[in-house]
Amino acid sequence: MAKARTVFRCGECGTGAPQWAGRCPGCGAWNTLVEEVEDASSSTAAPLPPADRPVPIGEVDTSEWVARPTGIGELDRVLGGGLVPGSVTLVGGEPGVGKSTLLLQAAASMAAAGARVLYVTAEESKQQVRLRATRLGAVVSGVWLVAEGALPHIVAAIDEVGPDLVIVDSIQTVHEPVLGSAPGSVAQVRECAHRLVGEAKRRGTAVVLVGHVTKDGGLAGPRVLEHVVDTVLSFDGDRHHALRLLRAVKHRFGSTDELGLFEMGEAGMTGVPDPSGLFLADRRTGIPGSVVVPTIEGNRPLLVELQALVAASSLPSPRRSAQGVDGGRLAFLLAVLDQRVGLATQGYDVYGLAVGGVKVVEPGADLALGLAVVSSLTGRPLPADLVACGEVGLGGELRQVAHTARRLAEAARIGFRQAVLPRSAPEGPAGITAIRVATLADAIDHLGLLGDVPPPAPRLASVPALRGDDLD
Repeated sequence: MAKARTVFRCGECGTGAPQWAGRCPGCGAWNTLVEEVEDASSSTAAPLPPADRPVPIGEVDTSEWVARPTGIGELDRVLGGGLVPGSVTLVGGEPGVGKSTLLLQAAASMAAAGARVLYVTAEESKQQVRLRATRLGAVVSGVWLVAEGALPHIVAAIDEVGPDLVIVDSIQTVHEPVLGSAPGSVAQVRECAHRLVGEAKRRGTAVVLVGHVTKDGGLAGPRVLEHVVDTVLSFDGDRHHALRLLRAVKHRFGSTDELGLFEMGEAGMTGVPDPSGLFLADRRTGIPGSVVVPTIEGNRPLLVELQALVAASSLPSPRRSAQGVDGGRLAFLLAVLDQRVGLATQGYDVYGLAVGGVKVVEPGADLALGLAVVSSLTGRPLPADLVACGEVGLGGELRQVAHTARRLAEAARIGFRQAVLPRSAPEGPAGITAIRVATLADAIDHLGLLGDVPPPAPRLASVPALRGDDLD
């Protein structure tokens, strides 16, 4: 009788090794080998399917590969119209962000439209899912529930129900009993994902897998999990804000440039048709350190308020805080203001914030963030109807960014009438006046932000260390 054997398998690429090593011999990643116990006598090999015959590409029938709408507008926007029969979609996100809520709403919407949906809950009980469905108003006769984690039993449930859509929550808790490793291990995730992908292609059933994420925000499990599926969706957001963002990291049936926006409420996920209006709803004008930047998320223009606060600091090392903006870009802009504009901030605490829980990390926000810092430093507010967009270089020069016309069109729709832009930027829409400048210093001078800068607070004197004889 064959005995179980120990294998160290890479969590990134799935390569096996007979003993542990600091670096994977397959992909070269460090500290990714995990110990697994495999039963050498077991075999998970499936019967070989019939061979596929080669046909001319012009004769391939694509009539069955038409996206079926989920009924959730923002989700359909990211998916390019809906879920394609036979496709496998992987949805990843932090715990509590609302993955299960969104998918349960999509299941109820598709069932109400006549589809048969099988919801496999491998983490929660049927009662827990039913209570959530009651709260969301998603109790629909076309949704079937099964609380099962064993892969053979899940396949048997698919045979029994014959669904158009299968939702597995989550793939890390599904296991193949034949394998000797624990659920969530590299071998289990890889085998279960391959089997479900095969079932989806064979039956023409759309399958949605919920995936866990690591502390770094990446999908947990081997990288092969992302390779075998057709679509990878990233669902994220600040748990202290109601806004949730859905992006397609990989999509074989459409573009990965779309962005879906949701608002978490008592009734579940609600689509946000006008995100710019949501971000600017509570904006106060006439406050120094506040400016609006038109950003691009995928193909979607968004207007986001950036705020900066510069306060005199008595600390030897003043604070630099960035929330929703890139901390490296903030430090870079402070250096440019010091060397190219002549505004030193060494004696000040500087705080940068993107309001609303959204993250603005693109270089196009450089100009707006720099103007916000100067506005707060000198105490002079920017015009309420002004937006700023442009990348700042190390020499203080301004460079244009992509999709400037679409950014300005969104700003004009909301009611902004002025835009500070690099000289090389294209023309904007009618109704908005372009203020073209060559450098960050020119923009500051044109807007009249230069003035009397308050002196920094006196720094705390450093206290010398006490020696033993000083205590006598």
